[in-house]
Amino acid sequence: MSTIVVGADARWVRDLVKSACTAPGQEVVEVTRGQDVRTIVGELAPDLVILDMQIANMGGLAVTIDLRLESSAGRIPDVSILLLLDREADRFLAKRVDADAELVKPVDPGTLRRTVDRLLTREPESTVG
Repeated sequence: MSTIVVGADARWVRDLVKSACTAPGQEVVEVTRGQDVRTIVGELAPDLVILDMQIANMGGLAVTIDLRLESSAGRIPDVSILLLLDREADRFLAKRVDADAELVKPVDPGTLRRTVDRLLTREPESTVG
């Protein structure tokens, strides 16, 4: 059983992730406030966290930094993080906060599914020429 946490305040983003990631043996847990993601990660030890750039009062970048710091201190488990970006220029920021992968919205459900599958199996990101 794989557990995926999606952090987004926009219903359409959570619905996109749920529709692309709901498969036999997978559970998607929704979080609408960035400040609650750390608690959920500590409680559930999910296999993957998908974060929207905009999550109410604490955006995806800040949540990613928080998860990485807490994990490095041993307070929560290490988890793969996928950031859903608002624009192409945000890829630089996603790399700086040590996200495992990033996709620019609007995201094709097939691309999202393939990226999630890769992260769940912890395969390295392929480079496209």
